Amino acid sequence: MDVPAEGIIAVSNSPVPVQRVGAAVAPVRVILAEDDVLLREGLAGLLERSGFDVVGQAGDAAQLLALVRDGTPDLVVTDIRMPPTQTTEGLDAARMIRAEFPDIGILVLSAHVDVEHAMELLASGHAIGYLLKSRITDVADFVDTLERIAKGASVVDPVLVQELVSAHRRDDPLAVLSTREQEVLALMAEGRSNVGIAHRLWVTEGTVEKHVHHIFTKLSLAETGDDHRRVLAALTYLQAC
Repeated sequence: MDVPAEGIIAVSNSPVPVQRVGAAVAPVRVILAEDDVLLREGLAGLLERSGFDVVGQAGDAAQLLALVRDGTPDLVVTDIRMPPTQTTEGLDAARMIRAEFPDIGILVLSAHVDVEHAMELLASGHAIGYLLKSRITDVADFVDTLERIAKGASVVDPVLVQELVSAHRRDDPLAVLSTREQEVLALMAEGRSNVGIAHRLWVTEGTVEKHVHHIFTKLSLAETGDDHRRVLAALTYLQAC
């Protein structure tokens, strides 16, 4: 895994074939899709000055699909939200492009972090990326990101990574347990008794009993006539792993 200067995370995959003219490498052919004309023209100018060949510009998803099908570029850069509803038209177009042209690199830009849409996009394979528009502040870094995607890398905005980590922590039922309590629970899940856990951790059986009590309390496992709390705690551990 390579981490460029600005912290964008890029995961290398199998490279996408690059067009060659004689001994020289042809410039990466790009289609831009963005309904904000000023932003689109600015990106086009930036890419042209950086050695890319901008072969098409689209203001909506339908136009983007038509351009891609007509020209088959090496890379597509599209906003997630496009006319007419300004919801997921760009993302929907990206899905269709990936299904029809799996070797075309795709970078989706978004004004906001959308974990669900981002993960669905990134799960589609190689040569794919998701960046926040606010990240386009360093020209060299942005150009490097596009080149990586065109060559087959998957690029993830670090803000998205942070959001995913935070979401995992929020959803992790074991996060409420201390490190020692998690160790005790892991041994419980292996079927060990309190005596066995005590021998394994080099503590007294009374100490283990206190940890087990805390585990039940923190996991909200109330004692009932039908459910065995020890089994429920073990199941919670296994499901979280």
